[in-house]
Amino acid sequence: MAKFLQQLLGAKEPNFTTTIRQLESMTGSRSIDVTYIADIIHRAHSVMRRIGLDPADTTELELYKALNAHAKDVELFTHTGDVALQINGQTISFNKDDIEQNASLSFELRSVGYVQCQIQHELTNRFVNTGLITEPIVDDIMQHAGITVCKQGVYHVAKDSDDAHSNAPYILCVGDIFSDVFIKLLDDEARIDTDPDGSKRLSIPFGSKPPYERADIVTSVGPSPNAAVSCARLGLRVGTMAWLGDDQTGKDSLRYLASERIDTEPMAIQRNMLSNTYYVLRYGADRTILVKNENYDYKWQAPKTTPDWIYLSLISADSWRLHQDMLDYLDANPDIKFAFQPGTFHFKWGVKKLAKVYARAHIVVMNREEAVDVTGRSYDDLRDLAAGLHELGPKYVVITDGPDGSYASYDGKLIRVPNYPDPGPPVDRTGAGDAFASTIVAALALGEPMESALTWAPINSMNVVQNLGAQAGLLSQKMIKKYIAEAPDDYKAEEMK
Repeated sequence: MAKFLQQLLGAKEPNFTTTIRQLESMTGSRSIDVTYIADIIHRAHSVMRRIGLDPADTTELELYKALNAHAKDVELFTHTGDVALQINGQTISFNKDDIEQNASLSFELRSVGYVQCQIQHELTNRFVNTGLITEPIVDDIMQHAGITVCKQGVYHVAKDSDDAHSNAPYILCVGDIFSDVFIKLLDDEARIDTDPDGSKRLSIPFGSKPPYERADIVTSVGPSPNAAVSCARLGLRVGTMAWLGDDQTGKDSLRYLASERIDTEPMAIQRNMLSNTYYVLRYGADRTILVKNENYDYKWQAPKTTPDWIYLSLISADSWRLHQDMLDYLDANPDIKFAFQPGTFHFKWGVKKLAKVYARAHIVVMNREEAVDVTGRSYDDLRDLAAGLHELGPKYVVITDGPDGSYASYDGKLIRVPNYPDPGPPVDRTGAGDAFASTIVAALALGEPMESALTWAPINSMNVVQNLGAQAGLLSQKMIKKYIAEAPDDYKAEEMK
């Protein structure tokens, strides 16, 4: 019977069955999976009968279309958060969040991430409710067995009040999305060379087959999706406007974002195209990224849910028309706050071309070198750098300064916060800046003052660099506050005199 749950979760065998048997042995309960499966099937068949379907004679596509047709019937799906069926090897979700997302997706791209997450939660709860095993032990056993359908950040969002989450501000993150293939180079098979002008190059033997240490694939990354996951784990409602191909990589990205409770309705799926894939050559804690952006049709689509915030970050050079249409949308919705984390092509376009974008920004976040590039002012004068950015329009200016901490300028004040102490050497610095910028914005959107936001952000950055990839280390609000409570005495935001 465990096979039914294994298929719904997409877990691997024989690990899944072995794990279930181990948990049943520890709790003395031999029928938890059987009872749970019967419960899922009963609730699924009940819904099917209510919408006029015969459970014994319905195809997967018929069920999918029928559920989508009843997407607005909230009462119908009140008790189906963890309900799904397998028909002809295809998982069909009865979870209302999956169904709402599927209303704009084809059958092949359908979401099952929410229901998988909730099934994992409920399965854990049923073992914990025996009173003979604790939740951390169950989570640890499942993790060691490779059952990682639901990330820890999602778990805490899901277990917290859904009502509170439904009332949270909605932020729309706009920008490119891609998958990263991390290739860890061996220290003795590569080296760093320095050119006469001081620039550095990563060198590996030419025309040979140098071995590498390992390769890891991480989907759904980039400053925009990184910010989306960060904001979702911190408790905001989040949507993502990004562009994907209709390949397997695109499907995997949609499922992953759904598992993080991110609204993918604003996503644009480009037919007969590939999704962006970057190759990250890791050497020590630093990396060189091989990039290739597909030529998507970048069009602004007004989201069905009017956001409280729009967060713009890295996006292709082909997206200029989208910027103009986004500005028109912001003009038509003056209450929306706009956060700007400029990307590579934004800096290449320059201030003159982006004057209206900067002028509309409520907050802008960049590093010290980028601030010099944008304003043309002295690197040595932080106040003047911040003033130059304020003159472009933003109320809040945040400038990161590497090992020297970060600064926020607003209301005539310049506030500094040091970096949070690293618990160990960095594993991978990818995404540290995205974690910082998005955490600042998320904290402000949640109503925190800038002083608090400025202390949240370095903690998320610190934890991100302790993990591989840009998202694995992103924390919940609860964990960030725990780090703050345990912070050294000198970790605080202070006004510069």
